[in-house]
Amino acid sequence: MGRDCHPLLSGGRREAGFSHGFSADQIQSLAAMCETLVPPLSPDSICDESPRNEAVCSFFRASGSQHPIPDEVAELLVKRGKHRAVFVVSLVLKILSYRLGTLLLCGFLCLDWRWPFIHKFQEMPLERRELVLNRWSRKKKLIPLKVAFAIVKSFCLFIFFSRTDENSKNQSWEAIGYEVDTREKPVKSKKERPLEKGIIETTYESSSSLVQSLAGKGLKVTDCSETNICNIKCDAVIIGSGCGGGVAAAVLAQSGQKVVLLEKGDYFTPQDYSSLEAPSLNQMYDSGGLLSTVDGKFMILAGSTVGGGSAVNWSASIKTPSSVLHEWSVDHKIPLFGNPEYLTAMDAVCKRIGVTENCTEEGFQNQILRKGCLNLGLRVESVPRNSPESHYCGSCCYGCRMGEKRGTDSTWLVDAVEHGAVILTGCKADKLVLETSDDEKVGHRCSGVVATVFSRDFSKKLRIEAKVTISACGSLLTPPLLISSGLKNPNIGANLHLHPVLLAWGYFPENSTDYRGRVHEGPIISSIHKVVSEDSSEVQAIIETTAVGPGSFASLFPWVSGAEMKNRMVKYPRTATLFALVRDQGSGVVKEEGVISYRLSQLDKEKLKLGLRQALRILIAAGAVEVGTYRSDGQRIKCRGAKQEDIEEFLDSITVPGGLGSSQEHWTVYGCAHQMGSCRMGVSEEAGAVDENGESWEAKDLFVCDGSVLPSAVGVNPMVTIQSTAYCISKRIAESLRKEKFPTVG
Repeated sequence: MGRDCHPLLSGGRREAGFSHGFSADQIQSLAAMCETLVPPLSPDSICDESPRNEAVCSFFRASGSQHPIPDEVAELLVKRGKHRAVFVVSLVLKILSYRLGTLLLCGFLCLDWRWPFIHKFQEMPLERRELVLNRWSRKKKLIPLKVAFAIVKSFCLFIFFSRTDENSKNQSWEAIGYEVDTREKPVKSKKERPLEKGIIETTYESSSSLVQSLAGKGLKVTDCSETNICNIKCDAVIIGSGCGGGVAAAVLAQSGQKVVLLEKGDYFTPQDYSSLEAPSLNQMYDSGGLLSTVDGKFMILAGSTVGGGSAVNWSASIKTPSSVLHEWSVDHKIPLFGNPEYLTAMDAVCKRIGVTENCTEEGFQNQILRKGCLNLGLRVESVPRNSPESHYCGSCCYGCRMGEKRGTDSTWLVDAVEHGAVILTGCKADKLVLETSDDEKVGHRCSGVVATVFSRDFSKKLRIEAKVTISACGSLLTPPLLISSGLKNPNIGANLHLHPVLLAWGYFPENSTDYRGRVHEGPIISSIHKVVSEDSSEVQAIIETTAVGPGSFASLFPWVSGAEMKNRMVKYPRTATLFALVRDQGSGVVKEEGVISYRLSQLDKEKLKLGLRQALRILIAAGAVEVGTYRSDGQRIKCRGAKQEDIEEFLDSITVPGGLGSSQEHWTVYGCAHQMGSCRMGVSEEAGAVDENGESWEAKDLFVCDGSVLPSAVGVNPMVTIQSTAYCISKRIAESLRKEKFPTVG
């Protein structure tokens, strides 16, 4: 029997009906790669410190080639992979299905003294295939082979450790000590759908019922059956329901405006959440949590559900640092951030989302971060969270099952629908409606947006006419929407900041340390250490803890052999991961949806190196028996019994490697969960994409109200900053609407 949750979040095994388009020969080659990555091994391969119970022995005997894992890998690759990456993997698999092709890519390792002398890849002994994959991972010139290895490795391991059966179980979880949160949900959450009053979930509608539902919510609606276009009139249309859109919807609705909010994701409540990694990522994150830069160097997490990132983030609710506010108000010449108005907004935001300052009980990883800092004499601070002090949940990244985290879906959006706002799910904005403006200084006026409802049973165009249009679909989607609608300001899509992250890990056996719990239990972030330079108090990096389910952990962790991987996964529940995050000076570009490029500055690299070394020092000081980085070669050191000079030599060897597409032998994958600045505020149209009020320089009545308006990176978790900025922008819009500075609709 499966879990009590929404069907979209329940997981379940798929046995047939694949549409990846790979041939049988390609799937055979892929199955051979999957078997190499997750090989069937005898219990003799289990390391001495690991248990040898039946669950672990069964896990070691399991293979990545078992049906239908290779088909699922191919399906996920085609669905979520970049087109060029899919082409590379497809080509490599095709070549490997031939003997001469295998000789070309694998060299003498595929040769044999016996007929037919040259083996296809799937015919090669497992040990030789393992050597081949190791060589591919270190390629300096034949980058496509490195790419093929990395992609198949990541997708195969993710699927192997996250896929579930009809009972929402995975065959490896008992062996690796992982348990999905099964705590009883609060009784009150079982009946509550807080947005029911104002939400229209298009997945449950038909073309005709949608029109009736819109009219039933008090909207002016006309439907043209010939063109299949539904025309809607309102005061404000908002695109996106996250930290920016949610706040704007509440402020404008409370001021008496009729608000329509568009959200391309689905609506889930605490009762719907399953805490299952794979389906939760697939349904609640952009690209199923597998979004990357074009070169594969960065993996990017961005929410895609009602509530946006606030529904799946890690609860950290840190106010904008005063030094950043000073920089934005003085250096960037934006008075808002030096105005008491902004400080008042931060207080209002923290009050509405229920920010608490302390944590009653810290989880495994935060205990380690705090203890390591204390042992080193380093300052460690508590992180404010938008949840009760007693909130003990390690799976809020999949939606908070207990209903205690206060994202926009349970705060601002509730306020909005209580004041007549209408939320449309499964609805994606196509383009803004721009008209010629009467104002000579501004070329256009925005009169609304054209959007598409993409239900399973029908699709329908919506044309929403409004006094004001607000793009709040985030730093990755707002720029493509503006550009595809015809706006030309060069700042749109530029200056993208990502808060680059590198990871460090430490292993803490249960029988040799006093730390309670396991890696997936307890508050995700409750402690923070700020790495400061020796000659000043300037923050170089911050160290926090991360949330990685078994599938994500396995896909990111370095793979050096099948046996090592399985032994590492048995240690998963007691392997703590810390990350070093920098306030990046480098920046990226996103002008087309899903096409993201980014370049680290040299200063960012130096700060990341400093932060990564500090994270490792903290893990060692906390008592880790082994520590390492996520560099592709499995860079690590055993700490127990090691001499201090050996540890210092190891720490001195820590560098910031290149990404997957680099010509370096060793590489890594960088992380990102914060996107900012791609439509930044500026004192002029040369300096930014929007003005201090969030209004476009090119189109009157068009506003941007999300993280993309921030002048630069924040340097800390940006939720409170984004919400506070949105609060100020929407308050100003509401005041202008009250004074009738905008044209009447209809």
